[in-house]
Amino acid sequence: MAPLAILFDLDGTLVQTREASWKIFERVNAEFTLGVASQEEYFHLLEDNLFQGIRRLCRDDAHSREVARYFLAELEARYEPDFVPGIVDVVRRLAANCSLAVISSNSTTTIRRLLTGAKIAHCFSHVFGGDVEPDKRAVVRQFLADDSYLISRDCSPAYREGDRKGHAAAADLVLITDTTGDVKHARECGVRAVGVAWGMHSEEDLLKAGADFVAVWPQELVAHLLSAGGNARVCGVPAPACGCGAAAGCRCQELEAAAAGAVRRARRLGRAEALAASLAPAQPRVGLSEPPVLPRRDAALLRSLARLRGAPPPGASPAANKA
Repeated sequence: MAPLAILFDLDGTLVQTREASWKIFERVNAEFTLGVASQEEYFHLLEDNLFQGIRRLCRDDAHSREVARYFLAELEARYEPDFVPGIVDVVRRLAANCSLAVISSNSTTTIRRLLTGAKIAHCFSHVFGGDVEPDKRAVVRQFLADDSYLISRDCSPAYREGDRKGHAAAADLVLITDTTGDVKHARECGVRAVGVAWGMHSEEDLLKAGADFVAVWPQELVAHLLSAGGNARVCGVPAPACGCGAAAGCRCQELEAAAAGAVRRARRLGRAEALAASLAPAQPRVGLSEPPVLPRRDAALLRSLARLRGAPPPGASPAANKA
């Protein structure tokens, strides 16, 4: 059965973070002398909630809050991870079928910057950063308690009106993550947990922690979560019309728009030519030295039409035109 809501972890799930987040934490570790000697030790902090892991390294709550604030500020200023290849298309496919959210230990500002840069910010109905709610279990319980969180937005700014799906049972929610700590917290709340093998913790560890399934490739998330078929539509992405088969950098839509613009310009010029012809004065009869004088209104209109066609206005001398 397709879920009503999917809650995505960010770091290690949507974006590649093994190196990027460790480089940030190295700076925090050095600044506060936290004693984390290696990248592997840092990964062990994520076997539980990251902020709880930081708390164990600190002398008291005040020190822990100071370290957490510094860490989030460093992420906002310096964190530039790549998205997992293919995950953006997976997000758009899932967003057409259910409500999506991000729940992360990262800051809301950082999450927004990354999702906006990938053009998928509006695919998510809600975002809970660590500065909003550091405990992911609390977010899961909000989804279970308030069915308005199940309203989707189809990768557009507006939420679907009248999209109430009724109360969500625990089985209607899925948490997708790369860490054993998140899997344990999902199981504690009674919701389904799906792991990804490309993040912090191994497929074996995620399954041991209680994950229902671990995806080896991003596309497996679609196959597993929409196994009943789901909506084949991809949210926010128009169907390709060119058929050129280009993997990237296709300019077919731009060329089609330019061609359509040329047709419209040709039609406008054709109408201008026809109107100019209908307003043009008759040729003077033999024996008359001057053509009939145009009414002032028609003469002004002809001058405007001449400018539109790029032709010299009626009565203008060749020398004046060249000038």
